[in-house]
Amino acid sequence: MQPYKTLAADGYAYYEIQKSKFHAYTAHVESEAEARDFITSIKKKHFDARHNCSAWVLGEDSGIQKSNDDGEPGGTAGNPILEAIKQHGLTNAVVVVTRYFGGIKLGAGGLIRAYNHTASIGLDASDILEIKPMARLSVALDYDLWGTMENWLRASEIRTDGTDYTDKVTVQLLIEPDQLEAVTTEITNLTAARAVLTPHEPEYLALPVTK
Repeated sequence: MQPYKTLAADGYAYYEIQKSKFHAYTAHVESEAEARDFITSIKKKHFDARHNCSAWVLGEDSGIQKSNDDGEPGGTAGNPILEAIKQHGLTNAVVVVTRYFGGIKLGAGGLIRAYNHTASIGLDASDILEIKPMARLSVALDYDLWGTMENWLRASEIRTDGTDYTDKVTVQLLIEPDQLEAVTTEITNLTAARAVLTPHEPEYLALPVTK
């Protein structure tokens, strides 16, 4: 299980150069079918545009990558959009850049720069999630230990995912798998082995990325 980054929600950005207007639309997708559906929806929205160029990257290993120039000279639109997605380190993401021609030709180099820049600012405007494998550790302990545990959690900056207050306090911790053994040992020492620790298999969790 490897961590990866993806889009949290749809995004949008606008860019204009030499009277050509560029609109970037970004979205999180889980399959090629979803990517195609998103592209189709943008084409319907901008049915009067000359070009709706696109690219997507899919898979935890970014193994599926496709792009489309949609009538622009080969390699001047779809690939620069694809490069923007890769430069942002994203997968399970699709970007469509719609162009309204302004009457002034940009040339191949100008098109490449314009499509890459528009896709990049669209991605910059989008919220990003890091999908990380995290091990859940349930910690059950008596109330007299809870103050000590709370202080340790704050100092350690360990993520929590809910706390139940019944006959004992049970807190759910989210630990990076390679840190699970060390955290377990530390809690055991902190509580003099009075805490009941229940580890669970790692699972993918979506964590917001701070820009």
